[in-house]
Amino acid sequence: MTEWKPAAYPSLSPYLICSEPERLIDFLVTVFDARLERRFDHPNGVLGHAELRIDDSVVMIGGGQSEYLSAEVHLHLYVPDAQAVYDRAMAAGGTVVREPERKADDDDLRGGFRDPAGTIWWVATQ
Repeated sequence: MTEWKPAAYPSLSPYLICSEPERLIDFLVTVFDARLERRFDHPNGVLGHAELRIDDSVVMIGGGQSEYLSAEVHLHLYVPDAQAVYDRAMAAGGTVVREPERKADDDDLRGGFRDPAGTIWWVATQ
């Protein structure tokens, strides 16, 4: 058992940012028999973040009010120390997407950075 990520979660999960997240969730449920694990909505009811389990994997979905483009690639990785990984990324030439923070409705410390190739990495520690 690990203490730095949720039990039964993979270390690496694809994170899909889209303009119609509800449609994507319905599609994943229909096509892959995905199960909703967690969901966080904005105060206005628009999806902020959802996590769906497909077999032994988790697909994370965001959208609706996101300022990030749906064509960008986002990868989410649970690590033992999100701050240390973020700091190493900055030292290696990464650019800030979001400094690590722990929101009130989330158990994770999470931050994001863009690598030199343009991929956005989200790292988190529970």
